[in-house]
Amino acid sequence: MSLKKVHDKQPNKFEFNKKNLLEIDIILKRYPEKNKKSAVMPLLYLAQKQNDNWIPLAAMKHIATLLSMPYISVYEIATFYSMYNLAPVGKHFIQVCTTTPCLIRGADKIVKLCKEKISPKESEISKKGNCSWIEVECLGACVSAPMIQINDDYYEDLDEKNTTEILESLINDKPLKPGSFRGRKNTSPEKKFSTNGEKHA
Repeated sequence: MSLKKVHDKQPNKFEFNKKNLLEIDIILKRYPEKNKKSAVMPLLYLAQKQNDNWIPLAAMKHIATLLSMPYISVYEIATFYSMYNLAPVGKHFIQVCTTTPCLIRGADKIVKLCKEKISPKESEISKKGNCSWIEVECLGACVSAPMIQINDDYYEDLDEKNTTEILESLINDKPLKPGSFRGRKNTSPEKKFSTNGEKHA
C-alpha cells in the first residue's frame, strides 16, 4: 500500500478533549507501562473522531508525546492504514470496496456512480460540501458484495439502483438505513431460500 498524502493546511496545535482523555486512561490500562506505545492505533482513531474524521500532523505529534514514542513511528502507522484519514473528508465519507469479490459483482459501477453523484475524483469533497469517496481494499464483507462503508456503517448487497438511492440520500443529508439491500440479516440466506438452498414455494 502506498503512503497517503497529508493535507497541505495543518492546524498548529492539537489536544484531546476531556472526554477523550478519560477514554485514553481506560485504553492505557490495557497495556503494561513499558508497552504503552501499543495504544497508538486506538489513540489515532480517537484523534480522528475528535477532529471531524481526519488526523492532522499535530495530533500525531501529540500522540507520540503521550506514548513516549518517536513521531515518525506514529506517522508511519497513520499513513499506512486506510482507516485513517490524513485530510478532511465529507460528513458522509464513502469507502467503496473494489477487491475481487466486490469487483466481480459490480463495484466498478458503484465507483462510476460516486464519480457522477459525489465528485469526479477520489478524496475530493462534493460541491455541496457534505460527501466524499475513495476506493479501498477488502472491508471484510465479501459474502455481501458489492458493498460500501459510509462512516461506521456497512451498506451491502448493492446494485446500481439502490446505490443511486443511497448516494442521493447522503447528498440530501438524510442517510438511508444501513444493512443488506436484499433483505438479509447478517450473512443469512435470502428469505426466499431455505438453509439448504432450496426455494420455498
